[in-house]
Amino acid sequence: MNFEPSDIETTPATRKPGHYAFDVAILGAGTAGMSAFREASNHAGRIALIDGGPLGTTCARVGCMPSKLLIAAAEAAHGPRNSGLFGIDSPPPQIDGKRVMARVRSERDRFVGFVREAVESFEGVTLFSEYARFEDDNSLRLSSGRIITARAIVIATGSRPAVPQALFAAGERLIVNDDIFDWDDLPSSVAVFGAGVIGLELGQALHRLGVRVHLFGRDNRIGPLTDPEVRDYAAAAFQGEFPATWHADTHISRSGEKVVVRWSEAGEDREEEFDHVLAATGRVPNIDQIGIERTSLPTNSRAMLGYDPLSGRVGSSNIFVAGDAAFELPLLHEAADEGRIAGENAGRFPDSYRRARRTPIAVVFSDPQIALVGASHRQLVENCEKGFAIGQASFDDQGRARVMGLNRGLLRIYGEHGSGRLLGAEMIGPRAEHLAHLLAWAIEMDLTVERALQMPFYHPVLEEGLRTALRALNAALGFGPQPPLRCIDCGPGA
Repeated sequence: MNFEPSDIETTPATRKPGHYAFDVAILGAGTAGMSAFREASNHAGRIALIDGGPLGTTCARVGCMPSKLLIAAAEAAHGPRNSGLFGIDSPPPQIDGKRVMARVRSERDRFVGFVREAVESFEGVTLFSEYARFEDDNSLRLSSGRIITARAIVIATGSRPAVPQALFAAGERLIVNDDIFDWDDLPSSVAVFGAGVIGLELGQALHRLGVRVHLFGRDNRIGPLTDPEVRDYAAAAFQGEFPATWHADTHISRSGEKVVVRWSEAGEDREEEFDHVLAATGRVPNIDQIGIERTSLPTNSRAMLGYDPLSGRVGSSNIFVAGDAAFELPLLHEAADEGRIAGENAGRFPDSYRRARRTPIAVVFSDPQIALVGASHRQLVENCEKGFAIGQASFDDQGRARVMGLNRGLLRIYGEHGSGRLLGAEMIGPRAEHLAHLLAWAIEMDLTVERALQMPFYHPVLEEGLRTALRALNAALGFGPQPPLRCIDCGPGA
């Protein structure tokens, strides 16, 4: 890594046509930006990496890793509460909030350190620890006032929490998920607004750690689910554990140090006081403060218009977008893939190639877990020309799930009429993250339902529930008989 002042003396006014200080400039050193650099460096020699914020990626600093640390603590606290099912009586867990959060912060900082070390080890890159704004399609003004130019530019500026105006009434008691992971101790109560991934994961985790929680959603949405059957199952499962209102018109006010939330539910006016209001209401891409209006790129308030997810390129320009800034799927593995595609094309520019994307997969680390693979139910209803069939399996009485006391869940798998190809799945259930991977691999390999059924299945395992759903789907597609209620080769409870 290096910094050469002579490299940034070129300005738009003095630059000779076709001469740029850098081959590629990358805005943002998060997951997408790091991937973009690694790929661009295979095709270009002069690369600028620009990031004015703390290094460490959203995932490591305030996203997937610290949230899983909090969830792991919640699972440890929840385990003894269910031990009576197995004839083992345990005393209620004694939760030390300061120790819980100390481990979350310590391990979080460790993950962040790994990322910083990775960035600092990059060779063949000039790192600018500054923010930047576009001057034109090829020029960026750094926060120091210096200007750099590049033949191609990658926007990998990430995203930030979206906070509705109505929540501002909570004042300093309004928090976002970023704030939670800097807590020294756990509060006594939190009102969680948003029933998406962040709201479900953090809301349930805080509840299991002894925090009084109420989750408020909108339009009966639950995580990323679009299949009404799975969504209804999820609604009942979570409401059976902690207070959740899937659609409510709320009013927020202050009463001293407390936040007052008022809403109506089942025709009854309700009111509760909380220590904090958590805005888990989605994220917005960080493209509104980088001077896009000075480029030739068309945008709206939330997305880059003309963005091609298969090339990362915006229209026919020299500008590429990757990661959360693209506002496609704000997931680490998607950001890494987008960074690789955008980095390759930026490094090759003016050559630009489209690359196939991998099968979509998304997981919510709630309990039970939620997962989506391939095409969603909504996508198939709207776009599947040949039509599709559904096979399902319940985990309520599935053998291995019942043995472990984790027998809650519903799996719905979709297959294409005519071809018999696997198209997608939505599910809630035990260890859904693993079933989701098996299905994602099967869809990626373009397997038919019949071919998937030829794969080995052990006994007794949760994967037998997947086989049950595949058999039901195969019958629905007309490729096989309806499976018997208690299949002898599945073993008991399969």
